[in-house]
Amino acid sequence: MSGLTITPLPLDGLCLVERRRHADERGEFARLWSADALSAHGFPFGPVQVNHSITRNRGTIRGLHYQVDRPQGKLVRAVRGSIWDVAVDIRPDSPAFGTWVACEISAENRRQLWVPAGLAHGFLVLSESAEVLYKTTDYYSPPGERCIVWNDPELAIEWPLTAEPVVSAKDQQGLSFAEAVPHVQA
Repeated sequence: MSGLTITPLPLDGLCLVERRRHADERGEFARLWSADALSAHGFPFGPVQVNHSITRNRGTIRGLHYQVDRPQGKLVRAVRGSIWDVAVDIRPDSPAFGTWVACEISAENRRQLWVPAGLAHGFLVLSESAEVLYKTTDYYSPPGERCIVWNDPELAIEWPLTAEPVVSAKDQQGLSFAEAVPHVQA
C-alpha cells in the first residue's frame, strides 16, 4: 500500500494526489512520495529539482509559467497556507488544448497536484501567506522560461479574487495565450 490516492482530473495526465495520514497521540506521519505508486499511474519521473516558493501576501498570483526547451512536470504541495492551483493545457495536439483546471491545495487538506509537462502552471494565494514546495522532472532553464498572462481573456480562468491581485512585473508582461501558442513545442 502506497499511502497515496491518485485521482485523474479532466486534462490528460493532470492528477490530484492525496496522502493518507497516520495519526496518534505523538503526531502524524504521511508518505509524500512513492515512486512505485506514482509510476503505476504514469508519473514519468524521479524528481531532479525541488523548489520552495514563499509568498507573503494574500491575493498574489504567480504564473502562468512553462518552459519551451525543458518542459517540466511538477508535483505541487502547499506546506503552509492555501493556494488556488491552476494548470492550462498548452499541448497543441491535445484535445483539451487551451483548457484549464484548478483546485485548492492547502496544508490543511494535504492535497498535491501533479502537473505534467506540457501544461502551464500558476497559483493564487488564498491565505494570508503561503509556502509551496514542488518537485520537478527537469531543471529550471532561464532561456526557455515563458509566461502566459494570468488574466488572458481567451483562457478566462476563474480566479477566486476578492481584490486586485499582486502580480510581479515579470508576470504582468506575460504573453497572451494566442501569442504563446506558436512558440510551444509539440
